[in-house]
Amino acid sequence: MRDDHLDDGLRSIAAHAARTGRLTTVAADIRKRGDARRKRRHVATATLGVALVGVLTTGVALARPDNRPYTGPPAAPPASAGPSVSVPVSPSLSPPPPIPGRATDPVLSGTREVTIVRVQASESAVSLDGDLVEVDDDSGRQLFVPTPLDGDTYLIKAYGKPDNHPASDEASCWQVLNPGTSESLTVEAAACDADNPGQRFTITASGKDAYAISNSSAFLQFSATRGLILEELGDAPPRSTFRFVDNGPARRPAGG
Repeated sequence: MRDDHLDDGLRSIAAHAARTGRLTTVAADIRKRGDARRKRRHVATATLGVALVGVLTTGVALARPDNRPYTGPPAAPPASAGPSVSVPVSPSLSPPPPIPGRATDPVLSGTREVTIVRVQASESAVSLDGDLVEVDDDSGRQLFVPTPLDGDTYLIKAYGKPDNHPASDEASCWQVLNPGTSESLTVEAAACDADNPGQRFTITASGKDAYAISNSSAFLQFSATRGLILEELGDAPPRSTFRFVDNGPARRPAGG
């Protein structure tokens, strides 16, 4: 730092030397005073430096209470691509199961005439001859057109021989007959009426190329003593199942 009185001192020395011719004593005195000032400045500067170092050290100690040496900020972790994410693949939606027989078997389409044969029978065929019976000849109406209503429910229309007789081409339908006694339910011929619950038969697949036929949980079964009857089975499987044998396109008119 510049000494503000230095110029004045030098001028005084010069004037004194001019008057007395003595320069050495005054110069030595001035140099002594200058050295004293510099020492004071050095001491003050050193004291300030020590104080600043103490403040910084205290700050570091306060910031790291665990007294571990300060090594600077931690290095940033390397960039990561992130965890791999497995995207679940939605399974293909499976189509709903077809209505039994409806979508895959033309004999239940309402456009084919069929004969109906009990799987457990040897040679007999189903015939609607007033009542539903099994016969081993060509009597009665033995050509049927299962006509879809809704779900797996059908009208079962019956036709006579294709002999061009008007009566043969007029359809009759299966209908449940309840005798109102202890006798079993049976099936009789009736004029077709899709709104009649007794004519709405359920046809469901039951084994290879075989179907169970029922109405309101009563299944069409064969009895050795009573022939074809409708019987409730509970949890037991049907004893009698039936094959539908295709006999060609349904005739026109196809129903009454």
